Amino acid sequence: MINKEHISKRFDADLEEVRTRVLQMGGFVEEQIERAIEALVDGNESIIDQVVANDHRVNAMEVSIDEICNQIIARRQPTASDLRMIMTVIKTITDLERIGDEAAKIARMARLIYSTDKLHTPRFSEIKHVAKIALDMLHQALDAFARLDLNAAAHIVRQDELVDEEFRAILRQLITFMMEDPRKISTSLEILFIAKAIERIGDHAKNMSEYVVYMVKGKDVRHVTADEIEREIKS
Repeated sequence: MINKEHISKRFDADLEEVRTRVLQMGGFVEEQIERAIEALVDGNESIIDQVVANDHRVNAMEVSIDEICNQIIARRQPTASDLRMIMTVIKTITDLERIGDEAAKIARMARLIYSTDKLHTPRFSEIKHVAKIALDMLHQALDAFARLDLNAAAHIVRQDELVDEEFRAILRQLITFMMEDPRKISTSLEILFIAKAIERIGDHAKNMSEYVVYMVKGKDVRHVTADEIEREIKS
């Protein structure tokens, strides 16, 4: 069992600390995405600067948690479910760091959009919609990690398919805009980079949910369909 107690209370404390730090990092990354989207919609330069500047904090969190994991492996030599948990943490913080990079990218694109006089302010309703889905996926993935919720994993994979569909719809819309009015090309490309960043956030959240299945079941479900994941969870 994942939650079994160990003879060494220090070992239990180490594992609990690393779990807590992953959730703290995840919460901060969620905040980075929310603020990046807020800055995009409102054109708030102060928030844009904060999101970009705070990316180093996400990087520092990854390095710190990774070091704790390395110490646990060296000192405790974990096996079975404990080792799977540590491996899940190492993979999860890598995805969280990359999500943080995407949040900073969104902020930088927002800066470009508002840095020059545009013919008109673009609408961001579609971006806000797909960002809400991706943020929900990330929140669910972190909750699945905390609760060892296998049922959430398959649901998140289904949501990732929806994010992909939304991205393709935004891409088609932007292509139409650029064909109809070449003056919209620059802004459309910047919005496209933002949409792609959100699509990547969804991918990373999906990865994180798949790691939870590995942690609990010991089964690698990367690169398989949602149907296969659901069958594995029920087995």
